[in-house]
Amino acid sequence: MRGSTRVGTLALSFAALAACAADAPPAAPLAPAVVSPETTLASLASVTEAALADAASRTGLARDALKVLSAEAVTWSDGSLGCPRPGMMYTQALVPGYRVRIQAGGQVLDYHAGRSGRPALCPAERSVEPIPADASRA
Repeated sequence: MRGSTRVGTLALSFAALAACAADAPPAAPLAPAVVSPETTLASLASVTEAALADAASRTGLARDALKVLSAEAVTWSDGSLGCPRPGMMYTQALVPGYRVRIQAGGQVLDYHAGRSGRPALCPAERSVEPIPADASRA
């Protein structure tokens, strides 16, 4: 008898929850995130500054000896952010992010980042190009 009482109590509890949910007003849809050009530029600037700081620290060169070859907002083809590690699996979705290329003496340092992350140096042998800008809009 105890087992059937529990089942009955659970059924009543679910029925009560369903009735409450039916009386509740519908949830408002989430507003889409708005990214203004100023936000994108500020984020690109902060990623570029962080990449320059890392390049100076990593190479021992003064910041004024470093040259930013390119700094751009890009779309990566997956969660590896264009720098896949062998044997790893990544989210298979387009990921907005940034790519900053810095000349430090005779070498070019390639930094990849997501929109919310810090830039990471990607070794040339692992670096994958971002998807073309026109392909990310399709």
